[in-house]
Amino acid sequence: MQHSVPPLNDQSLLKNETYINGKWVGAKSGKTFEVFDPASGKLIGTMPEMNKEDTEEAIKAAAAALPGFRKLTARERSRMLRKWYQLMMDNADDLARLITWENGKPMADAKGEVSYAAGFFEWFAEEAPRAYGDTIAATVPGNRVFTIKEPVGVCGLITPWNFPAAMITRKIGPALAAGCTVVAKSPGETPFTAAALAELAHRAGIPPGVVNIVTAMANTAEVGETITSSDTVKKVSFTGSTRVGKLLMKQSADTLKKLSFELGGNAPFIVFDDADLDVAVAGAIASKFRSSGQTCVCANRLYIQKGIYDDFAKAFTEKVNNFKVGSGYEEGVTHGPLIHDRAVDKVEAHVQDAVKQGGKVLAGGQKMPDLGSNYFQPTVIRDMTDKMQLSHEETFGPVAGLFPFDTEAEVVKQANSAEVGLAGYFFSKDVQRCYRVAEALEVGMVGINTGLISDPAAPFGGVKHSGFGREGSKLGIEEYMITKMITLGGMGQPLQGS
Repeated sequence: MQHSVPPLNDQSLLKNETYINGKWVGAKSGKTFEVFDPASGKLIGTMPEMNKEDTEEAIKAAAAALPGFRKLTARERSRMLRKWYQLMMDNADDLARLITWENGKPMADAKGEVSYAAGFFEWFAEEAPRAYGDTIAATVPGNRVFTIKEPVGVCGLITPWNFPAAMITRKIGPALAAGCTVVAKSPGETPFTAAALAELAHRAGIPPGVVNIVTAMANTAEVGETITSSDTVKKVSFTGSTRVGKLLMKQSADTLKKLSFELGGNAPFIVFDDADLDVAVAGAIASKFRSSGQTCVCANRLYIQKGIYDDFAKAFTEKVNNFKVGSGYEEGVTHGPLIHDRAVDKVEAHVQDAVKQGGKVLAGGQKMPDLGSNYFQPTVIRDMTDKMQLSHEETFGPVAGLFPFDTEAEVVKQANSAEVGLAGYFFSKDVQRCYRVAEALEVGMVGINTGLISDPAAPFGGVKHSGFGREGSKLGIEEYMITKMITLGGMGQPLQGS
């Protein structure tokens, strides 16, 4: 099927260059890479294929802009972020169209992402003037001790394709609020959203060199290593796979950077017998199938207690059968394509492995070649076991595997068996169980009786192999600041003239 993008209200938001030091530029080599619509397979356009030299130029621009930007008052930086937020909201429809075009998610999801993404600029505009230090009671007579917060410096930000707007604003927002300047590597699959955001930053009056966007596809690893090995870059924030996170951490070791990594997930989603069935089904639909399962916090393993297992499987499958798959621009479409055919192949492999080992497909289970090469049916499989690939690998696609369990202790052990620990969910009406299980789950974030936990006000991040550091919330700005302690001596002298 062939689809075309609706025209933007503001065509100047569609860029085929990237933004460095306040200017729109190409790669020094003149090379470009192609970006395709995952729904239709049609070419969207090209973007600069940048390399080490281009990245170093961006780092120099950020370093040159840092002294002036960090001297601005927190309130001045706050107003810039607030203006950027407002420009995002004013151009929300166009930003959503760009997200759907290059990512494939339905327009309703894309509009939700724009609102969520803009929310980080709004939140950190409010946090910027509230980066407080402390006054500390010294143990040495005559000393006075206090702390101040300072920006860490130039920050390298590396973002994924699944949320082209929100992943970049969640990092840039706190960095700028703290007084840092940034070099952001936008994802090769979805660079046009980041470019549009850079255009809005320009309109918001953010000074040249404060925000720099580097684009690359084939040279992604080279760009990443340039950022991590640079002595000028003092902080790296990365969202992506655990494998790549470990590599970036090794590359950063020689320069002892401050790091925050939000890495892979394998979220358990637990439904106890005492849960409200309708609420649990709705939560599972929202968590598992948002963006066709291409989110790091989406439910990957659905554990259903045996007393409610059959009823849940039936009600859940009925909901999935009502989905409409297609281009994100089409009216009534609930789920779009996956990002590329490699993602489809992984989903198919997980389904085939589950079926081979006794899993029963209740819905979906097949590719959808009539729609295009990147489509896979939303799928439900029951009678899952912990020997199947899906139980220990992140599917990142529209497959819900239902695992039966008997006891609370059993399911918590299964949930914690993963080497990662980003998000976990469970449904229960028992207040004591809610506290007990929430504290027992080895994850950074827990959703109780809800399948949606993302909020700019809430700290986002994981434990174990899901990384470290927190984004969003009052903690998010701390990742981009250092605490400087100051001691004043000789302050215990008696009053003059006494």
